[in-house]
Amino acid sequence: MRFNPRARIDESQIENRGGGGGFGGGLGSGGMRLPIPSGGGGRIGLGTVVVILLYVVISALSGNNPVPGAGGSSDQGSTATSNCRTGADANKSQDCAIDLITNSVQAYWSTAYQEQSGQAYQQIRTVKYSGQTSSGCGTASSAMGPFYCPNDKRVYIDKSFMDDMLKGQLGAKGGPFALAYVIAHEYGHHIEDQLGLLARMRTQQGPKSDSVRIELMADCLGGAWAKNAQTTKDAQGTQIIEDLTQDDIARAIDAAQAVGDDRIQKESSGRVNPESWTHGSSAERVHWFNVGLKDGTIDACNTFAPGAL
Repeated sequence: MRFNPRARIDESQIENRGGGGGFGGGLGSGGMRLPIPSGGGGRIGLGTVVVILLYVVISALSGNNPVPGAGGSSDQGSTATSNCRTGADANKSQDCAIDLITNSVQAYWSTAYQEQSGQAYQQIRTVKYSGQTSSGCGTASSAMGPFYCPNDKRVYIDKSFMDDMLKGQLGAKGGPFALAYVIAHEYGHHIEDQLGLLARMRTQQGPKSDSVRIELMADCLGGAWAKNAQTTKDAQGTQIIEDLTQDDIARAIDAAQAVGDDRIQKESSGRVNPESWTHGSSAERVHWFNVGLKDGTIDACNTFAPGAL
């Protein structure tokens, strides 16, 4: 994947943070953490955190438990400066690539969401941090991987994720478009949030649970962006991504395979237990990404439709 060197990065969509304070107790604290596929290496599948967060939101709405962080510190960590300005910067720096991918994903949904749902798209921000930072859902740390927080409507990405987790612990090939898949997946959760799907999620585990359907739909919505990635433009009308190859797509698919529940379970414990799945199998994640890549619509990505799973 190559960014257009002339494309301009819209930094209003990005929050750059250093390490900093938090609410304490981590994400989904208060006894509401769900079992997640993990082994001695602390492996966590892509999107795991958002499932915990959604359960937190549902419980808070029902009055059963407080949202983590309520009454806690509001410290957001220190604000860092950015040297990311153009596509040329994004071609040289993964840090800057996160910014321009965010711009591309939101440029796509700003048009596609309104066309397909009849409602205006709500632009949000990607928070880049190192180590840990606070979020509307509790303390975010590098061990948790990327996530979407519906409480403050932010996508959180620790800048070491690609090397330390996706390539290191999960064994994906990596590359700019693998990173793009991760970001597009998290913004898929934002689309689900706007559609009202997250608030209606109830079942947390199992091969056909709401949790798995939510995750697979986010994969599909990420694929919908990928289908249209080369059509996205910056605020000045300049094409953002000018070269996207089959190898790029293959790397995104490889990343989807790396974060399947069955693969993570097998590598961490040697056993596969579908009844504890929260994200879907590797094959399902690849399938739904490809559905989005082929059809590119919210309707096609409806994993809640009868017979979808």
